[in-house]
Amino acid sequence: MITPAIVWFRLDLRLTDNPALTTASVQNKGIVPVFIWAPEEEGDWPPGAASRWWLHQSLTKLDEDLQRHGSRLIFRRGPSLEALRTLIRECSAGSVFWNRRYEPALRERDAHIEQALLSDGLHVETFNSALLFNPEDIKTRSGKPFQVFTPFWRSCLSAAPDFRPEPAPEVRSARLPASLSLDELGLEPAIDWTKGLRSTWLPGETGAQRLLRRFADEALDEYPAQRDFPAVAGTSRLSPHLHFGEISPRHVWEVCSRTRTAGSQAFLRQLGWREFAHHLLYHFPHTTSKPLRAQFSRFPWRKDSKKLHAWHRGRTGYPIVDAGMRELWATGWMHNRVRMIAGSFLVKDLLVSWTEGARWFWDTLVDADLANNTLGWQWVAGCGADASPYFRIFNPTAQARKFDPEERYIGHWMPELETKDYPAQIVHHPTAREQALAALASVTESRKT
Repeated sequence: MITPAIVWFRLDLRLTDNPALTTASVQNKGIVPVFIWAPEEEGDWPPGAASRWWLHQSLTKLDEDLQRHGSRLIFRRGPSLEALRTLIRECSAGSVFWNRRYEPALRERDAHIEQALLSDGLHVETFNSALLFNPEDIKTRSGKPFQVFTPFWRSCLSAAPDFRPEPAPEVRSARLPASLSLDELGLEPAIDWTKGLRSTWLPGETGAQRLLRRFADEALDEYPAQRDFPAVAGTSRLSPHLHFGEISPRHVWEVCSRTRTAGSQAFLRQLGWREFAHHLLYHFPHTTSKPLRAQFSRFPWRKDSKKLHAWHRGRTGYPIVDAGMRELWATGWMHNRVRMIAGSFLVKDLLVSWTEGARWFWDTLVDADLANNTLGWQWVAGCGADASPYFRIFNPTAQARKFDPEERYIGHWMPELETKDYPAQIVHHPTAREQALAALASVTESRKT
């Protein structure tokens, strides 16, 4: 008798180009698809509120997709090893398949689970489904991890990789055990604040593929010219779908590389930055809370809860910053150019630590991804790999004039702008800039002594 296989879904919530699911199916075993909710196993970075909302919607869609194949998703709570062992006994399973995650706490957990299951006599296979490249495979000539993007990406592409995605397999369902209901996992908020998210997004594999097709057809060719203008639909907005694994980066690459235009090349390079973020997190796991450039551990950050709260709520008196923070609060997303402006304002105008911004984005972004969030905040703070120099300080007024000249974006998110309800500026940018440069000088000078 052929024993069934457990496929442990994590952040790979799709049927297409899912190597764990495909391999388990090809081996002609009945499949028991399972999702285990164990946020306590994610260390200091359990999913934030917006991420939990998206996860609920995505799991709903995956369960529906599996049901169309005559199967369904089994929901369990952690601890993950205990839940898997219970399922193995209930189903008489002989093997477990999963796709890897690369966050530090989960790498350690998964290694422990794999060894435990192998000791139990189980067959275990794991796969890379989230990235184009395995992070451990890309190294400098001296065998060290890269810290500069351009040579990293050149090294990646020199292998002439094949990124063709695999179609969804035929899912042969085993006899399925009892399951918790998705609602019992408690992912959605008790008080519903998600109207803006629901009106903005369509989580799930179908929504991801639809968005990719629309981007490729309508915006890809103009991507280099339009990506920095937040009032224009010039970006893909695929980041949450990629984070939750509703679509694979191979699938995105295959669609967007069909035409060798400047637009496609520029966009595919952005997939490279996503790879670089995971490369850095894999090799420098401490950077989720500490700067890669060690001298920045001495930076004289300020603790100013009042100004931090004003930044959270979009009440800084700088319209482009406030518009971005309002967009984030309403939709769980912020345009990338505006992320850079708002981030620069926090760390350089307010001198508030980048870790405060990283925590806020982690809770409010639907695309909150530990690798991308860490890279982005260390980049804007000037303390990470290939970072924007700290002395590059965005002038929020000049940035607004350049990238939202007609104030279409600002006007959409800031209807009170011309009224007395709009607050005064909480800092004077020229003065704040000089203070930021002085703080930087204190760090660089202390390094010399």
